[in-house]
Amino acid sequence: MRIKSALAAATIVALAAACGSGGGDGGSSSSSNEPVKINFLSLAWQKESVAANKQIVDEWNKANPNIQVTYVQGSWDNVNDQLVTQFAGGTAPDVIHNDSPALSGFATEGFLLDLSDKLPAELKNDIPQAAWDTVTFDGGKGAQGIYGVPFLQESQVIIANKKLLDAAGVRVPTADAPWTWDEFSEAAKKMTKGGTFGVAWPMKSPVNKTLNLALNFGGTFFQAADGKTTVKVGPEEREVLQRIHDQLYKDKSADPAALGQGTADPLPAFYKGKFALLPAGVFLRQQVAEQAPDGFEWVTLPGPKGTSAQQGAVSQTLSIAQDSKHADEAMKFISFFLNGPNQAKLAKGDWLLPTSQTAAADPAMTTEENGWDVATASAKNLVVAPFLKVNGFDEWKSKIATPVLQEFYANKITIDEAATRLVDEGNKVLERYQR
Repeated sequence: MRIKSALAAATIVALAAACGSGGGDGGSSSSSNEPVKINFLSLAWQKESVAANKQIVDEWNKANPNIQVTYVQGSWDNVNDQLVTQFAGGTAPDVIHNDSPALSGFATEGFLLDLSDKLPAELKNDIPQAAWDTVTFDGGKGAQGIYGVPFLQESQVIIANKKLLDAAGVRVPTADAPWTWDEFSEAAKKMTKGGTFGVAWPMKSPVNKTLNLALNFGGTFFQAADGKTTVKVGPEEREVLQRIHDQLYKDKSADPAALGQGTADPLPAFYKGKFALLPAGVFLRQQVAEQAPDGFEWVTLPGPKGTSAQQGAVSQTLSIAQDSKHADEAMKFISFFLNGPNQAKLAKGDWLLPTSQTAAADPAMTTEENGWDVATASAKNLVVAPFLKVNGFDEWKSKIATPVLQEFYANKITIDEAATRLVDEGNKVLERYQR
């Protein structure tokens, strides 16, 4: 999806549109005895998640007869194109489910309401500042604003074959004492024997995983100076690149068959014991829990630690359309929808991490079953992904970084060649987005 180009095309439509529904001041225009009606666009797609979303909406509607919410099912596949058209025509939903990378462009165009002055203290204080940083952008007026409420995030963990892990006799990492990257590499080497590899790195889509893990060593891949953003691939960024490459070609502890696969594609081989460790997003635990054959024992381990355990994060979000006639009521609904108990339900349904500290303390989020304790603990290491604020990242990712990293991990180019191309070709892309 190309939000920026779609937004540019929509400007013409917006000029011709009757500018909307006349809201825009963030207030409410409810009248008489008719209930206020709010449309809520949800992108939930997993069965458990959809059920949780609908249950919370039903609970709201029963408790609030004067503010009725209509659940509207959307899709991650086309949501941003759909929203561009709706924003331009003044028909956008009042409450919008999306993710933080999409908010910047919409905020700059004035399509989303700045929530800074509308957030109830209880909601604001329950979510750590690091999560709020993922939804704080320059709204095109030279001032930073909050353009969504962050509620679900993802971290990288390691899903491990317990039998192979125990047999190797390596130290089992914990949330308080994760493996260092050196320990991780040594453990993978120990587990590589008899046709079994220590680890698998599915890198069909390598960019987000690489950039998020790069923060383990302070690698940001982008730097800003004098109002200009450029690509940076220095010693910090090279650490994770080189370590994964070494597992593949120096230690030969990484299964080469997994390299061109998507995140879940190696699971059948994992169940057969072809490799012991699978670094993946926390959401993948769901497929393992539901699909692993009887008798297969697995555990969730924290991601490795470099100079820190930090990882980059983006958030799923709820925003309010700038043109909503019922922004105050929409904010009341969002506050209910994202309270602690409800965030715990939503996180369970999506197998992701709640931003709410109340939700994170829920017993459902701290149980050892299916690795929820380790997954939830990993949230403390999440910081705003550096690329989240970079105009042009989407194009850099698809046209430059994805093919370059694929070639590097396939051992077709050196790390120096990869760095040069990421920077030189990447800066040409970013230059077009500089203000």
